[in-house]
Amino acid sequence: MPPRISLIAALAANGVIGAGNALPWKLPEDLRHFKALTSGHPVVMGGNTWRSIARALPQRTNIVVTRDPAALPAGVLAAPDLAAALALAGASAGADEVFVIGGAQIYALALPLAERLYLTEIHADIEGDTCFPAIEYAHWAEIARSPQKSANGLEFDFAVYERRSTSATEAPQTPATP
Repeated sequence: MPPRISLIAALAANGVIGAGNALPWKLPEDLRHFKALTSGHPVVMGGNTWRSIARALPQRTNIVVTRDPAALPAGVLAAPDLAAALALAGASAGADEVFVIGGAQIYALALPLAERLYLTEIHADIEGDTCFPAIEYAHWAEIARSPQKSANGLEFDFAVYERRSTSATEAPQTPATP
C-alpha cells in the first residue's frame, strides 16, 4: 500500500506562510505540534525550505527537491522532482505517512496528490511574500480542530482535513517524471 501523502503547514488568515524565506511569526506551540506529527516519518521539502531550516530535522528522513544535490549534507536525500522525492519517501522508515513541509512551490505540486492536510490556521492577516496554494475546501472534510492561544496572545487552530472520496477519474495521480 502506498504511503499517505500529507501536507503540513502553518498559514495566516490571508494565506501567508512565509516572509523573507522565514516564518513571519513566533509560535513555539506550532513547532512542538509539527515535531510531534512528523517525527518518525519522512519529510519532503523544496530547496528554499531546506535553506530556511539549514539542518536535517532529527528522527525523520529528510528529502529535498533540488537541482543542486551537492549542496546537501550527508544523510539528507536529494530528489530532482516531487515524484522522485515521494518514491524515496515511500522506501524510507516510517513511510506509512509522508509529510510535505514546504515551500509554496512544493505545496502547489503536492496538493493534488495529498490525502490529508494538517494546518495551523492563524486567526490574523500577516504580512509576507509567500502563500499556501488555494484550497478548494469542497474537496476536503474537516476531521479535527483544536483551538489554541499562544503565550503571546495569537489565536490559532490546529485543523486536520481529509480529502473527500473522489471518482476514479478524479483520483489524485502521481506526477510523471520529466
